[in-house]
Amino acid sequence: MGGGVVTIRGFAERAACRLIFPYLREAFMNPVSPQYLIGVDTGGTYTDAAIIEAAGQRVIATAKSITTKGDLSLGVADAITQAIAALPQGLRAQDIALVSVSTTLATNAVVEGHGSAVGVLLVGFDASMAERTGISKAFPGMAIERIRGGHDHNGEQAAPLDLDALDEAIERMAPQVDAFAVAAAFAVRNPAHEQLVRTRIVEKTGKPVTLSTELSSSLDAPRRALTATLNARLISRVTHLIEAVQCAMAQLQIQCPLMIVKGDGTLALAHSVAKRPIETVLSGPAASLVGARWLSGLDNFILSDMGGTTTDVGALIDGLPRVNLDGAEVGGWRTMVRAIDVRTIGLGGDSEVALAGNGRLEVRPQRIVPISLLAARYPQTTAMLQADLADVDGGNSLQGRFVLLPFGAKGPRLSDELSARESELLAQVRPGPTPMRVLATSMNAQRAIASLQRKGLIQVAGFTPSDAAHVLDMQANWSREGAYLAAQLGCRLREMKMPTEERTRAYAHGVWSETVRLSARVILDTALGFSLPDDRISQAICNGDSLVGLAQVSIKPSVPVVAVGGPVKVFYGELARRLGCEVVFPPNCDVANAVGAATGVVAYTAVVEVHGDGSGLFRLTGLADTQSFGDAQAALQAAHSAAEQAALAAVKGMGAAQPEVEVSEHKSYYPNAVDERGLMQAVVTARAVGRP
Repeated sequence: MGGGVVTIRGFAERAACRLIFPYLREAFMNPVSPQYLIGVDTGGTYTDAAIIEAAGQRVIATAKSITTKGDLSLGVADAITQAIAALPQGLRAQDIALVSVSTTLATNAVVEGHGSAVGVLLVGFDASMAERTGISKAFPGMAIERIRGGHDHNGEQAAPLDLDALDEAIERMAPQVDAFAVAAAFAVRNPAHEQLVRTRIVEKTGKPVTLSTELSSSLDAPRRALTATLNARLISRVTHLIEAVQCAMAQLQIQCPLMIVKGDGTLALAHSVAKRPIETVLSGPAASLVGARWLSGLDNFILSDMGGTTTDVGALIDGLPRVNLDGAEVGGWRTMVRAIDVRTIGLGGDSEVALAGNGRLEVRPQRIVPISLLAARYPQTTAMLQADLADVDGGNSLQGRFVLLPFGAKGPRLSDELSARESELLAQVRPGPTPMRVLATSMNAQRAIASLQRKGLIQVAGFTPSDAAHVLDMQANWSREGAYLAAQLGCRLREMKMPTEERTRAYAHGVWSETVRLSARVILDTALGFSLPDDRISQAICNGDSLVGLAQVSIKPSVPVVAVGGPVKVFYGELARRLGCEVVFPPNCDVANAVGAATGVVAYTAVVEVHGDGSGLFRLTGLADTQSFGDAQAALQAAHSAAEQAALAAVKGMGAAQPEVEVSEHKSYYPNAVDERGLMQAVVTARAVGRP
């Protein structure tokens, strides 16, 4: 096999889900020996930890810590330390058998356009194929070279690999890139040229290389090239996370395997994921679906995972998740990465609240630091808010907003890629809060601050739905005083008069109500399978109004909504009332992602294809080299054996013990075929699953 995770055809995808999801529960029913597992989820606001006792199938300790983007190891170590401190007497850190991590790091990096500089080598691509990759459009200025070579649809060499041109391209690219991505025409039929290119790159540069065949078995070479490029850009990001978790484990003297959750909800050893970080795209939502099923015990439900930054929604029907057969779409790019089909929207407890031109309150997709959290960490924030309120002029939209470095950062991270204005402003930002109005003294400065925020170099703090919940006494984990002062500033800006207690609470209630409305809308869209038009009827339903004129209207999901994530209890009780639906808050719902990370399984799919030419010759593709047979049955047997061995070897290499394997086969024949000699194509798929 060419190695790596491969895309399964639809018939095999459903079979794979039938194997994996029952296995998730069965694997815990009869553990070989008592096991304690730690699941960690690094979210935008919190890093969660959950410790699972496998024998008792129960969560025995949980903890939350603020995510320290400036140094991820600080938040990870703090969350694990708190969870271990809550363990029953006599259970030590050394008793932990597994640490598993889910993360949104890859997803966020793709969406935000962050990543390493990559050199792209396209083997056997013509100009049209290179353009169809979309790489130049997605990443202007990226180094891309086309090299003569590649194979044909039978896996036969179409042209010799031009080694001289390859060496020259590597030498040109090496000084300006951190990693390489390689894609070759028909490499899934014969990956020899991709593998030879990698050998030359490693020999000459020692830099990491992503091969398209390690990520997908699809013939679509342009999309394979884009997926490989995205993967190469993410290697340093995910490596940093892995190093942070390993550092935390070393500090706590935890010695056990480290696993990472992939986008399909399965696990892989951290060192293997470090080479294929694109597989962690949608890792967080996948872990939440696994965790929601494990915690709720339900087989039919709509999942809503609401965090600080996003809400992820998906569905589990008859114990099986919907899986995106076309590959995960992230940041507008369709990858070839298998992932559970979830919809991610920019709506969370830490979403930015803004005032629209018509005076309407908006809850926007951008995540910011809640004022209540800022005031809890930096008490001087309260005095700054009081100073803003004492400003008799008022009406300044920058009042109540602050700029600071990412939590955990020791100082500003300057870069040659920044403009002069950005560098000047970044040098003035400190770990603690600086009022926005002090720095953003012009439109040019405001644009520079927005750019620094997008690049993840600074944080902006302001009023959020979490702050509204503090004002309304629905949440109490941070500073209510800070939230209330910020609500007063927002109310004054909106109404252009001094806020009273009643008007301030009404302002906070409006933010809370709008968050519920947006949440209700995404639940209905998920239940229906399409987006409702934003008309009076849908608005009435999501606002909890049952009457439109003289008509009574209602729509509700036919299955329960399982709500997980930190903020859900603040908003989803009212959502249940408005939609008239059942909402389930399973035990430990606030750390469902971490639970899902700890309870996942290792899985791998291998695909081998048999192609008949109509004359009695049958070729096997998907192996390191093509093989030919004069008998269809012999070719099929060889394909079954090769796929099964590849799948089992892969899951064992990823840390699985005693894996199970299921092999499926799909055949198509030439017209008027009477026996196997008329076989046109057979796709043999082996899916292996095991507990770490």
